[in-house]
Amino acid sequence: MLIIDTQCHVALNWFEPVEAALYQMDAHGVAHAVLIQPNASYDNTYILECARRHQDRFKAVVLLHPQDKSKTKALEDMHEQGAAGFRMSMKSEWDASDPVFKLAGELGMVVDINGDAAGFASARFKKLLDNCPDTRFCIEHLARSPRAGGNVAVPPHEGYKSALECARWPNTTLKVPGLGEILERPTPLPIGYPFEQWPPLFEMAKEAFGVQRMMWGSHFPACCAQEGYGNVLRGVRDHPAFQAGDDAEWVMGKSAAKLWGFAL
Repeated sequence: MLIIDTQCHVALNWFEPVEAALYQMDAHGVAHAVLIQPNASYDNTYILECARRHQDRFKAVVLLHPQDKSKTKALEDMHEQGAAGFRMSMKSEWDASDPVFKLAGELGMVVDINGDAAGFASARFKKLLDNCPDTRFCIEHLARSPRAGGNVAVPPHEGYKSALECARWPNTTLKVPGLGEILERPTPLPIGYPFEQWPPLFEMAKEAFGVQRMMWGSHFPACCAQEGYGNVLRGVRDHPAFQAGDDAEWVMGKSAAKLWGFAL
């Protein structure tokens, strides 16, 4: 099975260097990863250099400063340096009419978006999707569904349902994290996979987006302080929601290969 990690952070000033990511990838059979520039870190030199140095393994997603008056020029420069996309935070200042979003589509780049369920459900974000039908948007972290107050989140998950309405736009895709981003650490901590119960958030996402628009993202290295890289991978690959037909193959690699341009 082709496995691609679409949410991997590396840096020299925060998190871990690329060698740590490569170790985890090689240990768990991960062929490729998308390197996502960490929030508030606007010098993209390192991840671009990593993507060039390991062209067979990585794509780079850069971060543009929200107050940069020449973001379109900056994006063109990043594209020339090999960037596959740029990251936007819903918490930063942004305008749905900013030409940088349409430019990303013209350049064949992906807009990778970090936000929460309320932001993705907002009229403001839907206006952005309406404005840019030719730009591909990738929603991080399962739209930041609210963490469970225990080991099983309480339905009816209305805020999350509203965020999943973004699936109506065919140019949107969704990243699937490990359950450690959603559930509290169990006590006592069992041997083996740590979670025995979970809310139906993966199932709801599958119903909205379909597996061909869903892709696994570990959130390395933060996941190592949660359930661990291997459990993040196994927890999504082996989840009951993805056991029909080739569902797991799409979520673990084929969807990402299609969006980010990795070889199948």
